[in-house]
Amino acid sequence: MARPVARTLAAPLLFMNLLMYFIVLGFASWCLNRYINGQTGHPSMGGNGATPYFLTFAILAAVLGIVSKIAGGSHLRAWRSDSLAAAGSSSILAWAVTALAFGLACKEINIGGWRGWRLRVIEAFVIILGVTQLLYVLLLHAGIFSSSYGPGYRDPDYGHAGLGTEAVPKGGVTSAGTRV
Repeated sequence: MARPVARTLAAPLLFMNLLMYFIVLGFASWCLNRYINGQTGHPSMGGNGATPYFLTFAILAAVLGIVSKIAGGSHLRAWRSDSLAAAGSSSILAWAVTALAFGLACKEINIGGWRGWRLRVIEAFVIILGVTQLLYVLLLHAGIFSSSYGPGYRDPDYGHAGLGTEAVPKGGVTSAGTRV
């Protein structure tokens, strides 16, 4: 059976986003630590009035993004409708917080002032992640349009049997102790 298009495209995007979220988490944690310690005069730090808010949302977006990629990896391995629920919901939440960090990155760039290279790297990565995370969410939910793109949302055989049919045990010992 041929692999669905969305699955083939989502796997490398998942891995790339995971690496980028780890980079954002590392740099944003370092910068926030320097900001809290009052070391904004450090050569690679700088900042302006939007910096503390941006760093907070960048760290939150990175943590949610990493967790979403763990659920996404499990879904890409199984590629079923039931695993899509966890992967899809966590990826939408990660994208929403990344979009907030994206907006704050744009605000920090707009305010201007001197910003160190680490802050500029975080800004660039958050902006790139805002777009690639949206693409990843769309690829995960491609099954809405056709089951050839994903696991499909309308799987008629999953979850219930037909009307008037009784559930048949799959084997093993019944409650009466007899073997089926």
